[in-house]
Amino acid sequence: MTDVIAIFDIGKTNKKVFLFDSNLNPVYQLEKNFSEITDESGFPCDDIKMISNWMIETLKSFTNSSKFNIKAVNFSTYGASLIYLDKGGKTLTPIYNYLKPMPEGIAESIYNKYDGVSEFSRRTASPALGFLNSGLQALWLKRTNPEVFNKVRSILHFPQFCSFLFTGKIVSEYTSIGCHTAMWDYDNLNYHPWLQDEGIYLPKPLSNTRTFRPKNREFSFKVGIGIHDSSASLAPYLIKSTEKFILISTGTWCINMNPFNHEPLTREQLENDCLSYLSINQTPVKSSRIFLGHIHDVNLELMVVHFGVKRNYYTQVKFNEKLSHKLAESKICFFKNGLNEDYIDRDIDLTKFDSFDDAYQRLIMDLTVLCEKSINLIIAKDDAIQNMYISGGFSKNEMFIRCLAARFKGKQIITSDFSNSSALGAALVVYKEFGFKDPPKIDLGLKVWE
Repeated sequence: MTDVIAIFDIGKTNKKVFLFDSNLNPVYQLEKNFSEITDESGFPCDDIKMISNWMIETLKSFTNSSKFNIKAVNFSTYGASLIYLDKGGKTLTPIYNYLKPMPEGIAESIYNKYDGVSEFSRRTASPALGFLNSGLQALWLKRTNPEVFNKVRSILHFPQFCSFLFTGKIVSEYTSIGCHTAMWDYDNLNYHPWLQDEGIYLPKPLSNTRTFRPKNREFSFKVGIGIHDSSASLAPYLIKSTEKFILISTGTWCINMNPFNHEPLTREQLENDCLSYLSINQTPVKSSRIFLGHIHDVNLELMVVHFGVKRNYYTQVKFNEKLSHKLAESKICFFKNGLNEDYIDRDIDLTKFDSFDDAYQRLIMDLTVLCEKSINLIIAKDDAIQNMYISGGFSKNEMFIRCLAARFKGKQIITSDFSNSSALGAALVVYKEFGFKDPPKIDLGLKVWE
């Protein structure tokens, strides 16, 4: 029987469970997709009851397995999502979607009280993002549905709710509180005073390494308190790397993280969607983001239709250095007029390109220009960081890597083919439950690009 750590990695699209052995190799993986439901206003949201039942039943099946012995379980989930519990520990609302629009006046009432949006955003390291500022979701509930809010006895972020299902413990932790929630006062390293002023209370944050016994005696494993997925994905690199680095985590969103730039966020950075996370070490991680995968996909669809190729044809297109120089001299580009709401420049004329291959290389070149601007926002002027790790879907796109390397000639580009870094990070913080002091050497499948 193999000793394992079970990790539930809950994304917006895919929900996964992993089993890691004592060498932190994944020995089992299961993916589950759930249909969304709608909240009381008809806006789509995750079905928290279905997800909860799935996690409980999955762990029960593992405990009855003759193949695996679970030593610990932990949770990595997307952020900006709160669960409200009544005095009996029952959920009072759906898990509201962080893309839900914030009515006017809710956030402004707090900004106006605390020196304006710029100062409030700087102090909380949280650009004004509406529902993506999860603390403001609690304020929205209080303002728009006081009858329900008055029944709230506990507020948990999504990872801690997953832990609560098994332990009954009401806890908080730093990575969930510190990710654009508008809750954390980075000047004073505590909750921002507005929460207490509004009668919104969360527990004092605990370290991610904390574990508890499950409330169900059927389970003998320890239960972690959960972790925000972006901070979890950074953890393996923080533990493995001996040198300073920037992590570029790619997918639908490209999240750029610099754990070594601790300067306060500037107004320019905040206005360009920069923020700070809290790492597993409780230190600020300066971050910027770009809707990379989405921008790629919506423009790819136009090209697929125009050139009459299959949707996955782009995976066969090779980087052409001569073409790169030719396209660089051309005035034809995808985003010369900036990005509009659907991330398509309506002035792009695909007839100007001789082939899909030419158009796709131009698209990738233009995307890396956008990435360069986003990454540069989190690099300090005197930054001596040489290493740039690239993980996620675009780490397998050679054309993207080549074009990005051309934008950062002074940096060493290192790709990782390890695709489950957030799950691995969640396992790392509870690794001690294997009975070992230090985790093993981690193989992230790193490749240095020349």
